Amino acid sequence: MKYFILAVLWIIFCALHSALISVTFTNFIKKKIGDYYRFYRLFYNIFSIVTLIPVLIYTAFIRQPPFFVWNGYLLLIKYILLFLGILCFVMGAMRYSFGQFFGLAQIKEGANHNLMNKTGKLSSRGILGFVRHPFYAGIFPFIWSSDLDTTGLIVNIILSIYVLIGTLLEERKLILEFGNAYREYQQKVSMLFPLKWIKAMLKTL
Repeated sequence: MKYFILAVLWIIFCALHSALISVTFTNFIKKKIGDYYRFYRLFYNIFSIVTLIPVLIYTAFIRQPPFFVWNGYLLLIKYILLFLGILCFVMGAMRYSFGQFFGLAQIKEGANHNLMNKTGKLSSRGILGFVRHPFYAGIFPFIWSSDLDTTGLIVNIILSIYVLIGTLLEERKLILEFGNAYREYQQKVSMLFPLKWIKAMLKTL
């Protein structure tokens, strides 16, 4: 029963989190609140943190000793995964605007573009030439590098599905905003895993 409750809590959180930034809902909010929409990103972040806290508390409360532990030769894989996850976050942070990410730039400048960089224009510089969504890409190796008990396994599976769905929803918004320019970017750069870059590198060998 406790694992069922755990799954329901995480699914509700993820579904609500996605619904609040869906194109349908954000367009509805824009029409309703007009100029005040510039505060929406900040509200969204605060609401997400507040609603996540009880889910994390319950998750921690039902934790059990892990059935899978990264040890011995497997530690090398664990550290590689951690390194890749951190690398995605660090290199992504070099291209993103934290003011835009947290919603402060929207309040100050009234900018509401979906890209989280400073200019709001498409760019393939840095890590954005390898993957289109480095923050989302970094989540996968980061969460799966942890030791696993049943609780962790359930959470990781739900989060992995959520990140994939969230990325696809983000892609939809970016196509609506940038049209063919973003479709061309999609043709050149992979969404989460740099398969197109690897394929291009292999061709040069």
